[in-house]
Amino acid sequence: MNQDSDDLKKIIQEKSEKLAELGSTLAKNQFSYKIEEKISKEYWQKRIEDLTKYNKLSLEYYTQIQNLMNLINKEEAQMFLLQTSKFHQLGIELIKLMNQIEENPSIINSKDKQQSQWSKKIKEKIVELSTSCLANEKNMNLNFRKFYDVEIKSILE
Repeated sequence: MNQDSDDLKKIIQEKSEKLAELGSTLAKNQFSYKIEEKISKEYWQKRIEDLTKYNKLSLEYYTQIQNLMNLINKEEAQMFLLQTSKFHQLGIELIKLMNQIEENPSIINSKDKQQSQWSKKIKEKIVELSTSCLANEKNMNLNFRKFYDVEIKSILE
């Protein structure tokens, strides 16, 4: 093995360790995109706090992944960067929607027989956005796992 590949291997090992730490912290966080029909303002404040914290940590994690990928395959790293941007955008949209619900938590209550069209649309939108966030994140993790198995494992062995 030449010096360049030894250096690359060392850098990848260091970045992998940082990723493992961040991944462990994320796993402990155990954030769920599941939307519950809670009509308490405090619940929605806590959900917004939790999502904001989770998104910040996740963005750090996905940025580290993108940096690692960039060392090996710039094209795939750019594609992952697009997914990371989408993750960020979806998270911002979800937080904005949660803020609307926090201002008027009763709009999420499907048992309300006099629910307005506006309330119904917000409820549909939050379910749709939550599903999109989860699907995008699963896809990102799947893409990284494939990249790791194909590209990184061989370098580290």
